[in-house]
Amino acid sequence: MKNISQILGRTVQLKLAFSIAIIVLNWFLKKIFVKIVNHRISDVQVRYGWRKALSYTAIALDVLIIGIIWMNGMKSFATYFGLLSAGVSIALKDPILNLAAWVFIMTQRPFKIGDRIEVQGHIGDVIDIGIFQFLMIEVGNWVDADQSTGRIIHVPNELTLTTSVINYTKGFPYIWNEIGVLVTFESDWRKAKEILKDIVNKHAESQSEIAKKAIENASRKYAILYKNTTPRVYTSVEDSGVMLTIRYLCRVRRRRGTAEKIWEDILTEFAKYDNIDLAYPTERFYNNAVEGKKGTRPKD
Repeated sequence: MKNISQILGRTVQLKLAFSIAIIVLNWFLKKIFVKIVNHRISDVQVRYGWRKALSYTAIALDVLIIGIIWMNGMKSFATYFGLLSAGVSIALKDPILNLAAWVFIMTQRPFKIGDRIEVQGHIGDVIDIGIFQFLMIEVGNWVDADQSTGRIIHVPNELTLTTSVINYTKGFPYIWNEIGVLVTFESDWRKAKEILKDIVNKHAESQSEIAKKAIENASRKYAILYKNTTPRVYTSVEDSGVMLTIRYLCRVRRRRGTAEKIWEDILTEFAKYDNIDLAYPTERFYNNAVEGKKGTRPKD
């Protein structure tokens, strides 16, 4: 009995030594290949893809080879390992779910590195996809117009299976942006609307043509039914003036830049007209008997 225990002990020690050697060897080889990739490939995304592929390959080899080492001659312990696996799956439920979600991300591709997405109210650009979590560099929050905050958000992979993932860039890399321009009731709103149409057409004309081609490409895979990509100016009435809303297509990461150029042209053009004025919060006394239309004035 003692000899059997000694033999089993030596066997376990040998298998443990072989396992550690395999892990160290794979780690060392991966480091060498990563250095070669970093030296020879300058493109950041291609280099990232190679590093990830090498990491996954090393992990797969570790699991495969170590599994062969430890499972060889262990068939009599099948029941034991079955019970152990059940216990591990319960104890490690979240990591296993994150691993399953990673497989979903890598096969179904709801997003990839560089995509701008929103998960549970967090918006950001994906910078890394790991086995248990993915990383985003945050966009928005206290910073206006979808600019980066510089913070990195760690998101568990399992959220891609349990919550909605909004992708700003996949398939169709454009979004509709709106700019509201409020002019006073006394302004010539029709003239203001013509000016806004000219301005937005100048900035969005080329984008509309490119967007049409992008829609044609995206419609082959998704049911994107946009027929009109030309910019529009809509008219509505607010409490303090006439609202002229510019609506146009722009690339996701150019929303702030296009809005800035449009606003600069609006301020420049409106300054040329005495009968167009932007509305802003103010107080005034309105005398209907003097200023109102004849039909609305009180009768003597």
